[in-house]
Amino acid sequence: MAATESVEDKGGENRNENAKAKSPTDAANDASRNDKTVATGKKDKTSAQKQNKDCTRVVVVALTPDRRRETWNKKVEFLLAVIGFAVDLGNVWRFPYVCYQNGGGAFLIPYTIMLIFGGLPLFYMELALGQFHRSGCLTIWKRICPALKGVGYAICLINLYMGMCYNTIIGWAVYYLLASFQSSLPWTTCENDWNTKFCKPVREQHLFANATSPAREFFEREVLEQYKSDGLDRMGPIKPTLALCVFAVFVLVYFSLWKGVRSTGKAVWITALAPYVVLIILLVRGVTLPGAGEGILYYLTPQWHKLYNSKVWIDAASQIFFSLGPGFGTLLALASYNKFNNNCYRDALLTSTINCLTSFLAGFVIFSVLGYMAKEQNKSIEEVGLGGPGLVFIVYPEAIATMTGSVFWSIIFFLMLITLGLDSTFGGLEAMITALCDEYPKVLGRHREVFVGLLLLCIYICALPTTTYGGVYLVNMLSVYGPALSILFVVFVEAAGVCWLYGTENFARDIEKMIGHRPGLFWRMCWKYISPIFILVIFIFSLRNHAELLGDEYKYSDWSFSVGWALTASSIVCIPAYIVYKFVITPGSVLQKWKMMWKPEHSSENSTLTYCGGTEV
Repeated sequence: MAATESVEDKGGENRNENAKAKSPTDAANDASRNDKTVATGKKDKTSAQKQNKDCTRVVVVALTPDRRRETWNKKVEFLLAVIGFAVDLGNVWRFPYVCYQNGGGAFLIPYTIMLIFGGLPLFYMELALGQFHRSGCLTIWKRICPALKGVGYAICLINLYMGMCYNTIIGWAVYYLLASFQSSLPWTTCENDWNTKFCKPVREQHLFANATSPAREFFEREVLEQYKSDGLDRMGPIKPTLALCVFAVFVLVYFSLWKGVRSTGKAVWITALAPYVVLIILLVRGVTLPGAGEGILYYLTPQWHKLYNSKVWIDAASQIFFSLGPGFGTLLALASYNKFNNNCYRDALLTSTINCLTSFLAGFVIFSVLGYMAKEQNKSIEEVGLGGPGLVFIVYPEAIATMTGSVFWSIIFFLMLITLGLDSTFGGLEAMITALCDEYPKVLGRHREVFVGLLLLCIYICALPTTTYGGVYLVNMLSVYGPALSILFVVFVEAAGVCWLYGTENFARDIEKMIGHRPGLFWRMCWKYISPIFILVIFIFSLRNHAELLGDEYKYSDWSFSVGWALTASSIVCIPAYIVYKFVITPGSVLQKWKMMWKPEHSSENSTLTYCGGTEV
């Protein structure tokens, strides 16, 4: 505003000087003008003042600075937030299972190759984009390719689905944690109300054909109570205790996100570091158990012949992609709060390396215990092992129940699961919150605390069906058809928009402005050719094998597949729908519309145009 006043004062001083410079003759001529001329002069003066007033108003807008964006208090808080997002439950329950299924130690070869050529370039790309443009997944497309803004809306919808199912899984861990505060763990014996006649102690299961373990029955019959439902056809009522556990998760998430990076930066000190402390404690305990050596040997022994199977390479690509997490908008959001000259290249290398090493470390923790359980039950490791949630909610608790000090080990294990899950759900929801606050700063950005509370309340209400007796089947379907398939296509479009439409060379120049040197040929080639194809191949193979992702413990009906595909399409359709919308609202001829909608718009920081009375100056 001070700048505007100086413009007006200067204009007033010039008018006074001009008036003083008039000669007596000019003054006499002015006085002798007729009424009509005076009226015309007044009209012209009024018109000039109105135009001058309009010009001043536009200058005010041009000179008023944007609302200052928050930044991380400390660089380490950003690193912890990125590591916390990337290191999630999948590092514990998916990587070890996928590794031993696909050749053990030999799997590390395709895993490393896919990391170098596919996952890491996309990870680096998103960090650089967020830091340079300092905006979320919606606003950023104005500066890259306005027609692809639908990618941002698709990401928001995917994170909504993710919040509905992922927070419920964390709620299961909260249920286990609360159940652990007893003199003995409730899944130790078969003498509980929920147990069936088929329940047998761990060391006796090999003596009976249809025996089930106390840990399995605790999960399926006490935590979930899924036997009271008929699957998705009749899921039954909401289980109140489970709904309260999920509500507690949402409360924790709210107080970690409501103040933006100020609150998130404090929360990640616990949620990102605590899992490593617990992992190391569990590793030390695991390697001292009988049979642990056989389990670790099974984990690392390479099966070279499996490298000839294309499925191993696809699994490696999928694992590295979902582990690093590009495409969810989280890396964009977290990096957008960095200082402009932060070295995002070094951050990308550091955080992605820590993520992969954590997966490798988790393999030792899991397989040392699997070796112990195989020895206890007189079974092979293949018969003991389970993938997915069953590994952390059945197999590992089963092993913990046989250890000395089982209550302590159970408490720290489920605390680790909760913290692993929390900072990952922080990331996904922060991506959506940052995107919407950046897009609607006056309505949402200025009332972040209220907006975050209302958003989380809506997601919680939508997630309540996952807390019913048949909710586990809905969680499984949401996790596959909500984010798992659609995110692959969305990331492909994102990579194509940045690398092919905006241009790899333009993107490389942006990075050079930030960190002082241009990305090398390797990175530019990966962004332009390898990474988009890498994502497209994973997407095609995932479409072909989507039914396998659901598992074979429950047979989904035909209508549920239709609902699943509708979930997948609901986010993908945002992309073509926004292209059509952008084409309609863009002024000009058909050809002008088409050309203009694919070119970056001038941002408020870079625009030097001022409109004065309808004239561009």
